[in-house]
Amino acid sequence: MLANLIEQLLQFFASLGYFGVALGLMIEIIPSEIVLSYAGFLVAQDKISFIGAVIAGTIGGTLAQIFLYWLGYYGGRPVVEKYGKYLLINKHHLDVAESWFKRYGAGVIFSARFIPIVRHAISIPAGLAKMPLKLFTLYTVVAIIPWSILFIYLGEKLGGNWRHIKEYAADYTHYIIIGAVLFIALYFGLKVLKKRKTVR
Repeated sequence: MLANLIEQLLQFFASLGYFGVALGLMIEIIPSEIVLSYAGFLVAQDKISFIGAVIAGTIGGTLAQIFLYWLGYYGGRPVVEKYGKYLLINKHHLDVAESWFKRYGAGVIFSARFIPIVRHAISIPAGLAKMPLKLFTLYTVVAIIPWSILFIYLGEKLGGNWRHIKEYAADYTHYIIIGAVLFIALYFGLKVLKKRKTVR
C-alpha cells in the first residue's frame, strides 16, 4: 500500500520535470535518497539532464531546510515540539540535533547532513540559535550538492533497479558518515586550539 503510494507520488513529481524533483525534496513526504535516485532514473531515460536534476535537487533540499530553520527561528521550541511530528521530527531527534549544534557550533550544519537522525532536524537548532541565514544557507547548499550528485548518479547507474538504492548505496553512505564524523572532530579540534591560543 505504502509502496504504491510512493510510486504514484514519484510519477506525479516526474510529470512536473525539474520542478517535480525540487518539490519532492521540498515537502519531504518521501526520503530524499529515494526522490534523488528516482531523478537519476529519469536521467537514465533522457527525460531530464543530470546537471538539471542536481540543480533542482539542491534548490528543493535547501528550501526544505530553510523552512525548518524559520520554524525554529520564529516558532521557537514549543512550536517545533508541537508540530514537528507532522514533519517526521520527534523530540528525540530535536534533542540530539540541539545537543550537536550547541557542542560543535555552526560547522555541524554541513557535516550533520550526512548523518542519520540529526540530518533533517539540525536546521531547527540553527534557527533557535538565530544563526545568520546566509551562513546557514551556505553550509546547507555545500552539503546538499554532493548528496544530490551521489544519489542521482547511483539512480542513473541503477536505472530500472533504482528501488534497490538503499542496499546499493549502503557502502557509499558508510564512508560518507565516517567522513562527516571526522570532519566534526577536526572542526571541533580546531575550535578548541583556537580558543586556547586566544586565552594565552
